[in-house]
Amino acid sequence: MAGQDAAVSEVRRCPGHGFFERGECPVCASAGRGVLDAESRRRLSKYLSGALRHFPDDAGLALSEAGWTPFDAAVGAVARQYEWADREAVAAVVATDPKGRFERTGGEGGGPDASRPDDDRIRAAYGHSVDVDLGPTDAPVPDTLYHGTAPRSVDAIESEGLRPMSRQHVHLSGTVAAAREVGRRHAADPVVLEVDAAAMAADGHRITRRGREVYTTDAVPPEYLTVREE
Repeated sequence: MAGQDAAVSEVRRCPGHGFFERGECPVCASAGRGVLDAESRRRLSKYLSGALRHFPDDAGLALSEAGWTPFDAAVGAVARQYEWADREAVAAVVATDPKGRFERTGGEGGGPDASRPDDDRIRAAYGHSVDVDLGPTDAPVPDTLYHGTAPRSVDAIESEGLRPMSRQHVHLSGTVAAAREVGRRHAADPVVLEVDAAAMAADGHRITRRGREVYTTDAVPPEYLTVREE
């Protein structure tokens, strides 16, 4: 399934240390309490990502210019889609997402429930097709980044560079393995392109880290791209 992890595990909750994936709490080895099985987690994550990135109106959500919506509104949208989903289930998905697809300003992020601040909001960290302005971050950017694609696309990319297509931005990966994983959404034998991120930055192109392993930019001109030889 495009955009989601190939292997999804259940989410459990330790009373002292919050949400964790499979097995036992990594802090105290408690078995914890089951919150979401793997399939429910996958479905909830997919719908929440889509609602925050692509179809907020259809989900009944109003996004700010920066992509934020009240956390309780997101919970309501998910509950309308899946009657079994509740606030804890949504919090579990957000707190344990392996790629950092979501950002949340407050509430129970994992440990014992925090007092809920008045300003508890959520947004997708990247991947939007709707018009939002996420703003820059201070996270460092590696000198070299990578992009996985189908072999049939290489000629066009070498001529025109990387363009955002249906998304707001071009998505780049920090490792060859991550880029290859992305490329497999489009082809069984993806091609990995190297991006000279250091040269792009020196020439005034802004690259921003989003989530845990995604980097975004407006476009990548062809002069910064090289096909990686496997």
